[in-house]
Amino acid sequence: MQLSRLGLLVASLVTSIAAQSTFSPARPPAIPLAVRSPYLSTWLDAGSDGGNGGYLAGQWPVFWQNQVTGWAGMIRVDGNVYTWMGLPNTKAVNQVAYEYTSTKSIFTMHVENKLEMNITFMSPITPDDFMRQSLVFSYLNVEVSSLDGQDHDVQVYADISAEWVSGDRNAVAEWEYGTTDGVAYHKVFRQTQLAFSQNNEQGEWGYWYWATDDSPSTTHQSGADNFVRSQFATNGKLTNEDDTNFRPIHQDWPVLGLSSDLGSVGSSPVSTLFSLGLTQDEAAQYEGAEAYGPVPSLWKSYFDTELDALSFFHHDFSEASVFSTWFDDRVADDSIATAGQDYLTITSLSARQAFGATQLCGTQEKPYLFLKEISSDGNMNTVDVIFPAYPIFLYSNPALLRLVLDPLFENQEAGKYPNSYSMHDMGSSYPNATGHSDGSDERMPLEECGDMLIMTLAYSQKSGDTDYLNLHYNLLKKWTSYLVDDSLYPANQISTDDFAGSLANQTNLALKGMIGIQAMSVIANKTGHTDDAVNYSNIAHDYIRQWQELAIAKNANPPRTTLAYGDTNSHGLLYNLFADVQLGLGLVPQSVYQMQSEFYPTVANKYGVPLDTRHAYTKSDWECFAAAISSEGTRDMFIKRLATWINETPTNRPLTDLYDTESGNYPENTFVARPVMGGSFAPLLVR
Repeated sequence: MQLSRLGLLVASLVTSIAAQSTFSPARPPAIPLAVRSPYLSTWLDAGSDGGNGGYLAGQWPVFWQNQVTGWAGMIRVDGNVYTWMGLPNTKAVNQVAYEYTSTKSIFTMHVENKLEMNITFMSPITPDDFMRQSLVFSYLNVEVSSLDGQDHDVQVYADISAEWVSGDRNAVAEWEYGTTDGVAYHKVFRQTQLAFSQNNEQGEWGYWYWATDDSPSTTHQSGADNFVRSQFATNGKLTNEDDTNFRPIHQDWPVLGLSSDLGSVGSSPVSTLFSLGLTQDEAAQYEGAEAYGPVPSLWKSYFDTELDALSFFHHDFSEASVFSTWFDDRVADDSIATAGQDYLTITSLSARQAFGATQLCGTQEKPYLFLKEISSDGNMNTVDVIFPAYPIFLYSNPALLRLVLDPLFENQEAGKYPNSYSMHDMGSSYPNATGHSDGSDERMPLEECGDMLIMTLAYSQKSGDTDYLNLHYNLLKKWTSYLVDDSLYPANQISTDDFAGSLANQTNLALKGMIGIQAMSVIANKTGHTDDAVNYSNIAHDYIRQWQELAIAKNANPPRTTLAYGDTNSHGLLYNLFADVQLGLGLVPQSVYQMQSEFYPTVANKYGVPLDTRHAYTKSDWECFAAAISSEGTRDMFIKRLATWINETPTNRPLTDLYDTESGNYPENTFVARPVMGGSFAPLLVR
């Protein structure tokens, strides 16, 4: 979308009134608007660096990669027109408040002193209801009421642009209008579909729907952005005509407009509901136990057609609101009870982001959860990305953890991966889970073996599913053999923190391997392999005794574990301790926990504890892992500084898990919108 000269003036106006808005529980770096899947992921720049500070009017919403996804909203009150979203070149409403929960972003706007608007973006999270969770749709509800006690003549307008359908702005978009079961909708799509491909991280196939209630007060129009919006601004309604000049996205910026005449509005709230979503019959390709091929979106198992899915979703708003509010309240109650309001600031901002990197696929009989490693490698079902994310899956529904692990097990148990250790990911480019039959995936052998053993046991313990352990016992045992060989003295290799470089004898990585071995002892015991259980437990306990001699700088002030064996001037976040507590293994002596809890505050910077001595940056997911198993005072220190960073950081894109603890800004690597922020739920698993 082109920012006109008048648009710049509007942006200036919005900035001038910025001080009037409050933000609760914080002003995040970016506000989630529609965040539901790797491709339905649109945000509002809320940072102080390049944005207008979290105001819905005065800037365009953007995809997580930062390209514009044109989304505009206007309201006409007594013949006067105002902007409430985007930059469609009219006077802006006054935003007075913003609040977020785990599933909602809620803006409160005032139109002069005449009207109040409550604008709610809701991306439902229904972890126990796979039918609803499988729908890649999000809601926008606009509620208006009189502020001054007078009745006002009100019309509401919103549109999306063709920018949603492709990351290639030269691609030709096509669109159509229709109605179904009381729903009026625009359908817009890339004219030449490119299945299972991406451009600038946006999906290049599927059909986008922009919908509202089909009623006599609803009008629609498609066409050039300025033309359609000016039609509403002038007349308070649209022409019910469609532009049939299908063209490149950047040419006269085609938009799909919907408007609703609310009539005379008094003190009783009146609302208009919009639905926005993506349908893809087939959402991924997968090399599983069978031959490589496409996998359907899971919603296809529940609905005969995409219009059936659209109709269900749109009419389900009240029920979806109940489910979403239940999830919001659960997260809020548990977070506050665990570590207070600052902790809720973190968890409630992380939830949509974590789920927004996933999509349910397959069938009701055989579902899968595919996960995109957003903004770093773009890999699919990356083991060491699932690992930091796994707390939110375990917290919300452990079956989700199984569904994200299943493709990794199926591929390797079918003999399609040649190495003796666990594979790194299911495919180097989402949504293509091609596997790595040549064994040339990124090599993190100790990391991935430990992660898989820990997560498999975590799922089984939380779900009570021992059959899963029996099903995968042979492969788990194979990975444990690797850990036995490599954990005590890890070879020079990378860990999940690969951006920090490779290192031999990494203290934290060695610990993960030892915990993995002890996890296998528990797995063996649960499955009746008592000899294996005793053997692995003996090895793990022998290793941990030696580890304490190799890894602890006992003469340091205060004592602490090192980054690598023998490097007594080094230190790092010992986040892999978390699994020992979460699994109830009791492998690591309590003295190590106490020692680390006393040490962390001595090296904390303004916004947190550095990941290790090599840099000032940290990882917020690992801070939450460390916080979960620290003393109460140290836990609260981690949480407080992370929440302060969220509220003060100059970063302006979806929540980054890698940031500088002194400046609060991005380091050299920029990780945004990644599912690893599901790790913020770690303290909820051990409270």
